[in-house]
Amino acid sequence: MALSPTCGNNGGASSFILLDEVPVVEKEVRLSPQNIKSLAFWRARVGEIVTVGDPAGHFFRARLTSMTESGGRAVVFQAITPAPESLLRLDVYQALPEKERFELILQKLTEIGVYRIVPYLSERSTTLEERDAGQKKSHRWPDVLRRAAKQCRRGIIPELSSPLPLEEALAEAAQAELVLTLSEHEKGRGLKEFLAGDRKYSHISLFVGPEGGFSNVELEAMAAAGFVSLSLGPRILRTETAAIVAAALVQSYCGDLG
Repeated sequence: MALSPTCGNNGGASSFILLDEVPVVEKEVRLSPQNIKSLAFWRARVGEIVTVGDPAGHFFRARLTSMTESGGRAVVFQAITPAPESLLRLDVYQALPEKERFELILQKLTEIGVYRIVPYLSERSTTLEERDAGQKKSHRWPDVLRRAAKQCRRGIIPELSSPLPLEEALAEAAQAELVLTLSEHEKGRGLKEFLAGDRKYSHISLFVGPEGGFSNVELEAMAAAGFVSLSLGPRILRTETAAIVAAALVQSYCGDLG
């Protein structure tokens, strides 16, 4: 039975501003009530510039001229080529790190073009309670994603899941065509070499472990699920560095970077 992944920040398709018609540049276009709902997730206001899409799959920059609950108007002034959204859906499963590292990961993965980010709890990761001890900061995560998506002119805000137990994260990730795990114990197979072939993917899940790496039990569970274990090279990277580098490499070989 397929899982129905949850989104805790109104990202993904719900944040995509899809016009009802193919617009004409320098002309005003109508915004539907659904467009207004999507714009609310961006906290957009009249006068702001946003990225919109049309039924033909094109993306544009548009300036909002009016907004009400029943609809609005915008002036489309620039076509975006190439598109700001990758044809590859890349989901990153990140062992919940300490301190401010996760906010850095959220920001940079948004810029790289990741579709969905799932923090998960492993044997060596921190917990949400430990992460928020002293000063609660997890409530800022959706805002970090929204601001980063605005800055790099994304067509969507990446989806953000609430932290999942590892077992649930493994089951959800397995719905992708390919699931990659990063392991310092993997010596014979690098991510770059593995992805350099001719096969094309439309949906990839990427697992990034905690500081200290995965436990043997966790690695065995991933291997049993058919996940592909890969190395990022001869040096031990911090978890936030590994997430950013690996996501960039996957987008470079299978998506739209470079």
